[in-house]
Amino acid sequence: MLLNEFYILSSLYNGSKGLVDCQTDIEKQKALQDAKCFSNLVKRGYIKDNKLTSKALNALQPYKVNNAVILAAGASTRFIPLSLEQPKGLYEVRNEKLIERQICQLKQAGINDITLVLGYKKEMFYYLKDKYQVKFIINDSFNIKNNIESLRLAQSIISNTYICVSDDYFMENPFNQFEYRCFFSGSSTSEKTDEMYAITDSNNRITRLEKGLDGGRILLGHCFFDKQFSQKFFEIVNSVTNNGKYDKAFWEWLVKDYLNSFDNIYFKEFSPNTIFEFDYFDDLRKFDTNYLGYSHSDIMRNIKLIFRCDEEDIINFRNVSKGLTNKSFVFEINGIEYIYRHPGDGTESIVNRKNEKKSLVLAKQFGIDPTYIYLDVNEGWKISQFIADFREPDYNSFNDSKLIIKTLRKLHNLPITVDYGLDPIKDSIEIEKLLKQKDPNCFKPYQQLKENILKLYSLTENDGIEKCFCHGDTYQPNWMILPDNSVILIDWEYSGVSDPGIDIGYYIVDGQYDFQQAEQFIKEYLQQDYNPTTRLHYLCYISIIAYYWFVWALYRESCGASMPDALQCWLNEAIIYSDYVLDNLDKIKQ
Repeated sequence: MLLNEFYILSSLYNGSKGLVDCQTDIEKQKALQDAKCFSNLVKRGYIKDNKLTSKALNALQPYKVNNAVILAAGASTRFIPLSLEQPKGLYEVRNEKLIERQICQLKQAGINDITLVLGYKKEMFYYLKDKYQVKFIINDSFNIKNNIESLRLAQSIISNTYICVSDDYFMENPFNQFEYRCFFSGSSTSEKTDEMYAITDSNNRITRLEKGLDGGRILLGHCFFDKQFSQKFFEIVNSVTNNGKYDKAFWEWLVKDYLNSFDNIYFKEFSPNTIFEFDYFDDLRKFDTNYLGYSHSDIMRNIKLIFRCDEEDIINFRNVSKGLTNKSFVFEINGIEYIYRHPGDGTESIVNRKNEKKSLVLAKQFGIDPTYIYLDVNEGWKISQFIADFREPDYNSFNDSKLIIKTLRKLHNLPITVDYGLDPIKDSIEIEKLLKQKDPNCFKPYQQLKENILKLYSLTENDGIEKCFCHGDTYQPNWMILPDNSVILIDWEYSGVSDPGIDIGYYIVDGQYDFQQAEQFIKEYLQQDYNPTTRLHYLCYISIIAYYWFVWALYRESCGASMPDALQCWLNEAIIYSDYVLDNLDKIKQ
């Protein structure tokens, strides 16, 4: 069957079913104007009285779309702040939830076998099963792999399948019960964008894919994977799954790199402004002006109340990628930038927000952290001034270490007494209990390490080192060195009256210092107080605090966070330094 013939028969089929036939597919529009082709189909017995005959219906069957897979696993980190509260597919746009609109369009086109691949906040989608009889596949790796993994998990059901993303908005229904060939949809633009561009031949076959051109045909919207393409695609996917190359990439990058391995992929062009993807919150505001005044977001409400402004005054959002406990973003009001901290899942069990707020007030009062504006002790969100011109300390610069040590000495000498503080042994045992509620055997591999850490702790208990007001989380991203070499220390969730070894030890741990570097750092901090007793104390606390953060990381991963590199670092440092101290105990005491 020729392409023009297919489009005419498919369009008539849609009309007989009472479906809305999409008029934005440019190639289809041309086909429907081909009177000669229509007349030929009538002569050959495919059309009678402007209706399809049984011969036509049989001829269409090889082109039948089997099902649709909607990718909805991602966290949409660019779409802050709304994505912190719910997946993008569940946003209500022009009074319809994005994913529900798309499901309804598929069903309207006769595609009733619909599977959603879920990951981020998956439970929020579960109501769709009963409402629309959709099926689910769960991608538990959504936070460490991109959507190639979602497709890989669904490969057993993908063949003659629509591949959709949950956050697309189609002005008209683009789906059909039949598709002629494998395609990627999109539209033409004369502007430079960050999208993937398709370079095609005269028959609309894609010959090259390129990122970020100055203009051309961009990939936008759904795709159709026919049987031949699906087989080859998953053959390649399965061959590269274990090498990690595409873990962070969208699946289009794999097709780009292996384009010559595929026989025919076509570009299906739709008119501009008929398919919309909302990459950023400001994009949605332009499309649906209701979001200017009311975004249905608790986060936006919080900002609005603190600054006594309208939501439309809150602009220029951008994600802050760093931060192991929470998620943060920058926003702007009246030309001034601020940073909003959104608490991570599960942190309410390990962080006391009332205590954190007390510490923030004290840190601001004594000039250690002047950025603090507001913290909500019930929900855990925080607003601070955004500091643009700063750098993080260089772990390999001893001059930077001296700046850090100077600030820590000032902090540890403040006349502050509070009734809370990090106790790395007690607190790690409490976190261990939380973990064992989920898996009673989770700590068996680390029992010997735990025993070693307890031995080190016993060596420090009565050595005369007094507790003081500490930060508790002195890793690199919490330090700001300003152009004048003044230092700001931010994020006080783990602060309080504690052993000063936790602040010294954690900086050493995160810097992954060798024994000589660690000794140098400790000696600079202690100065005239450096002696065998204090030296042993601080060397012990390198392992103790590394162990605490290792246990903490196990718990955060049990809550859905992903931090394999940090977790392994903390485990390694706890082992290395506990073995070092215990093996050289007599020498260290001298």
